[in-house]
Amino acid sequence: MASNFTPNPEQLTLLPDITGKKINGVGETEIRQPTPIFWHDPERIAHGDLQAWFYKNGRSEKVRSIREETMKVMATPISEVTQEKPDWSATQWTENLKQAALEREADLVGIAKVRPEWIFEGFEVKEKWIVILGLAMVFEEILDAPGPRTQVEVQTQYGRGARASHKLASWIQEQGWTAKHHGGPRAGSMLIIPAALEAGFGELGKHGSIINRQYGSSFRLAYVLTDVPLIEDEPVEIGADRFCTNCQLCTKGCPVDAVSPTKEMVRGVEKWYIDFDKCILYFNEHNGCAVCLAKCPWNKDGAAPRLTDKLTRRLSQNR
Repeated sequence: MASNFTPNPEQLTLLPDITGKKINGVGETEIRQPTPIFWHDPERIAHGDLQAWFYKNGRSEKVRSIREETMKVMATPISEVTQEKPDWSATQWTENLKQAALEREADLVGIAKVRPEWIFEGFEVKEKWIVILGLAMVFEEILDAPGPRTQVEVQTQYGRGARASHKLASWIQEQGWTAKHHGGPRAGSMLIIPAALEAGFGELGKHGSIINRQYGSSFRLAYVLTDVPLIEDEPVEIGADRFCTNCQLCTKGCPVDAVSPTKEMVRGVEKWYIDFDKCILYFNEHNGCAVCLAKCPWNKDGAAPRLTDKLTRRLSQNR
């Protein structure tokens, strides 16, 4: 759709000389670590002043309140490490850890080996495993995007992710292993979406979010890092990538034309890419967005399981 959005002049004066595309590595053919771009310490990022403007001018007091509670959870110490470890096999650890995650507010859980190209420049991750947690959103609230109900729901689920990751990290340390937890909306030491894809959460959608066989793209992510002996999950193919190639709903529905109709090369990987430079100004002024998720047909009631079944059967027949 044609964009009628005119950015606040205050924001335009805060833009750095370097573009988001350059920072994100659009067009680069070599795999490399990502560069922090937003939701990190403002001293670390070129868009630090723009990020500060967002936090200063966010309009919803309720969103601010939820965000503050989330940050308190993230700052609360987790349980101490016990001296004894259960004598469990990797299979038992994996089963018990996943069950523990689901009992501690997570709706989805998957495991992947940490890769260097997921770790932000300037950060260090020594743990072997990343345990990804998914927190389902109420789609009826997302339909209000970019309105206040949507932003409250997004922050609510980020808060649940913070609690879920905190509880799971505490559980791991109570079993004798160390763990580190992270929940949004602030960025952590590494990218979550590539890890979640490797952990079997689904496929990357054209709108830049993962499409899952159960929840579509209506969920948020959190994670725990640990060296517990585990078994990694495998990526899955549910037909979403091919579906997105033909679907134009989020491309046409984006208020600032930030959703590309074709894939781009980003740090050595061909993928769907959201134009950060177009998206962030609109996002800032609306205290969030999620219009693309509201448009996504995978998020309609019961659609994701039906589409997954239909598309995976088609994929199987074509092999």
